[in-house]
Amino acid sequence: MGLFDRFFSRADEAPLPGLAALLEARGLPADLPGLAALVPGFEAHRKAEEREAWVAAVAELHEHGLPLPEPWVEAQDHLLPELVPAWQAEREGRWCRGFIDGLSQRIQLGGMVMPAAWLTLWDQTADDVLDLALDHLRHRSEGSFERLPSGAYRGPWRDGLDAARLLLPEVWHGLFKDQHPFLAIPAADTLLAVPQILLPKLMDEVGRSVQSGAKPLQLAVIERIHDKLMTARLQDPHPMSAPQRELKHMDLLQALRQQEQDLDPALGLPAVVSLVKTGQGKPLTLALWSEGAPILLPETDLIAFSARTGEPLGIFVRQTLPRIHELRGEAVSIWGPRRVRYEGFPTAEQLSRLEQFATAEQMRSLQTPSGNRGAAPRPAAAPPSGAPFNAQGAAPLPRHLQGAGLGVQDAE
Repeated sequence: MGLFDRFFSRADEAPLPGLAALLEARGLPADLPGLAALVPGFEAHRKAEEREAWVAAVAELHEHGLPLPEPWVEAQDHLLPELVPAWQAEREGRWCRGFIDGLSQRIQLGGMVMPAAWLTLWDQTADDVLDLALDHLRHRSEGSFERLPSGAYRGPWRDGLDAARLLLPEVWHGLFKDQHPFLAIPAADTLLAVPQILLPKLMDEVGRSVQSGAKPLQLAVIERIHDKLMTARLQDPHPMSAPQRELKHMDLLQALRQQEQDLDPALGLPAVVSLVKTGQGKPLTLALWSEGAPILLPETDLIAFSARTGEPLGIFVRQTLPRIHELRGEAVSIWGPRRVRYEGFPTAEQLSRLEQFATAEQMRSLQTPSGNRGAAPRPAAAPPSGAPFNAQGAAPLPRHLQGAGLGVQDAE
């Protein structure tokens, strides 16, 4: 019988760690707001590693000053999805999943974006929670698109979740039968759609959203190719390629404006970034690099160089900057658009190696006259030589800048 006793018996299991001991081991108080309601979820775990992971999630939330969630049984009926720029999702560090280029999807509960640690405390997968959030939005999406005077169609809900309905193809998929659709979500409460023939009207509506002062979400328009959504890639000679490129640049400027707030001032000055247009209507991004302090340079189309005295030195194509091999930049550790830190400043000989876009004299003629500088917005951190550009140039201008109408939108 001794043999069979050993065969059928089980060794005593090690006692599971208790919540109080695990909290104490991590230096966490036992009276965290909302913790008591979640204790049944902790006790349901029958493996030590699961309990340790559960308390680790509590510790992560506490470290970042984030609240504990409601218990799953109460929270599950109030989940909703949202779409945000990818840079915003990266910056805020909550749970997110890429949707299309430049956009990420997240989950919110009662107006708060869900941290990844909540999934552990709920013992739920991200897929299941997202599906449930989408289902809730689906039930709130009755109604038909309304046709605007421009001919574009706009979602009727205006509840702050219109853009998120881009995640629900059934809401907009059948708007234009057998036609190539374009969509836009310039703000969280706006979902616009047009057939291809009305693409200019869609961009007009995006412009109206910008002029209204609505907080921008993504300005670049989106197209559906077969059943796949993507940021529209309109190439020359498409008549709307320049407007789409301008909208993309404006999205970049928005990201750079926000990024400046999180840059360490000790690293140097963030370059003043502007949007300019050539005489052919092609929009280009331009960064001003002024001598005298380390610069944090984003990946723009052009760089305008300015001496310590404020004297313009010319505008050059940024992609040719590696020709100055003596200047070695260092990538800045920051969310969003890439920036490179440079400590030195190029000499006249080094600048001569770059592809020139405008001479020093032409650059001077494109800068706002000093008497008018107060009329144009500029970042507070901009050096005195950081004058923006406008259309008042006195020439002689190169052919590609003649009649340019050089508008400017500073990254402020």
